[in-house]
Amino acid sequence: MDRIPITREGLENLKTELKQMESVERPQNIRAIEEARAHGDISENAEYHAAKERQSFIDGKISELKSVIGKSEVIEMEDGPADRVVFGRTVILCNLDTDEEMRYQLLGPYESEPEKGRISVHSPLGQVLIGKEVGDEVKVKTPGGIQEYEILDIL
Repeated sequence: MDRIPITREGLENLKTELKQMESVERPQNIRAIEEARAHGDISENAEYHAAKERQSFIDGKISELKSVIGKSEVIEMEDGPADRVVFGRTVILCNLDTDEEMRYQLLGPYESEPEKGRISVHSPLGQVLIGKEVGDEVKVKTPGGIQEYEILDIL
């Protein structure tokens, strides 16, 4: 079984989401199914079919969350100066083609939010950054071609 790296906060967020799905979302959906059934013939009842689809989604999400939580391995982030890129660290990069600076924190796949500067250690960029040092240059294959970055700082 492959372990999934995650921060303690990330794991707590997943547990909170699971509790929300089990104690709020599922019961609300069960009530919606019961109300839709009360309207009579379910063969042409759009509310009933929508509620049943929602039930499948909720059950799938609950199963996924339980699986992820079971496979999660909390990685404690190191304090102090960083000489290498490791899980939890924030990296400041310079795109060597555009001179654009960007900042990314390397986290687990279930904490990844690229639009907020949080990328997965399993992403192509995350994989090439792990173990690198300030001043190192890395190349990443993207759908738009090869991108080259220099590591400016590790926080």
